[in-house]
Amino acid sequence: MSRQLWLRAETRASERRAPITPGGVATLIADGHTVTVEDSPRRVFPTDAYAEAGATIADAGSWVGAPADAVIVGLKELPDEPAELRHRHVFFGHAFKHQPDAARLLGRFAAGGGTLLDLEYLTDEGGRRLAAFGYWAGYVGAAVTVLLHRGQLDVPLRPTTRPELDARLASTPDGTGALVLGALGRCGRGATDGFRAAGLTPTRWDLAETRDLDRAALLDHELLLNAVLATEPGTPFLTPADLDRPRRLAVVCDVTCDVGSPCNLLPIYDAVTSWEDPADRLRTDPPLDLIAVDNLPSLLPEESSVAFAEDLLPHLRDLDGGPWRRCARLFTAALDEESTHG
Repeated sequence: MSRQLWLRAETRASERRAPITPGGVATLIADGHTVTVEDSPRRVFPTDAYAEAGATIADAGSWVGAPADAVIVGLKELPDEPAELRHRHVFFGHAFKHQPDAARLLGRFAAGGGTLLDLEYLTDEGGRRLAAFGYWAGYVGAAVTVLLHRGQLDVPLRPTTRPELDARLASTPDGTGALVLGALGRCGRGATDGFRAAGLTPTRWDLAETRDLDRAALLDHELLLNAVLATEPGTPFLTPADLDRPRRLAVVCDVTCDVGSPCNLLPIYDAVTSWEDPADRLRTDPPLDLIAVDNLPSLLPEESSVAFAEDLLPHLRDLDGGPWRRCARLFTAALDEESTHG
């Protein structure tokens, strides 16, 4: 069945990624879909390239007035208005794990009769995510962790390319101890590669090691990157009390950014960090910094967008497929839970 897809402009100033490339637009149009792309000077792919691919170009924010059956596609948070959301929206809503502001977002969908198809829950029947930025989140997370530890991190952060980033990371091995939690997943593999690009050989822990966590060993690494995607509450990897124990740990990078959720496995901070202020000093003696930027892959906007869009495109070509139906059921369950407890 043909659909109208509407690629909205992102409102976050630091967001340059796109879930659909100009080549993806051409494929969707060849399938018989109609595609509208909002103009965005920040998006890594120029608007003209989408127009050349056959998309109709619209003003930023005009999705609000899109036809009711249009599927609005984006990545990060929606603007605060309108108060009622009537379309089907595809993006990372961060609303199904009781995150801060989840109730308000779900309430907007309930008020307007729309649907949130959350990209975090676009999975196969076994629960494996079908499109994710995880690899590049891990890679960039490792890179900014190393650069901060070396005193070489640009503040504010700025988008770059992988060759440029790798050139900045290149170094001879210096014995710095780095630890990746969740090392066997996409994000963990990216983090491992990022540390290796910086001349480090990270310790890699996954389910077995995190299930029976050796906190003393964890604290004996200078650098820690958390890549564990938690879907339910669990025993924290670190607590505030752990930070006051003897440690070599100097930089923690939490790629998951589950702050405020009961599923947060690093309850040592209460707010994400930003491109303008990427590191939060949690302790001063000895220093311990936290990086928790929730759109790290946007530092490599082209590489991360191309990889993500390639994974997502087959599912945009079939918006009635099983993965989307599973997303819709999760959304309905979240609405029901919110109405029961709200």
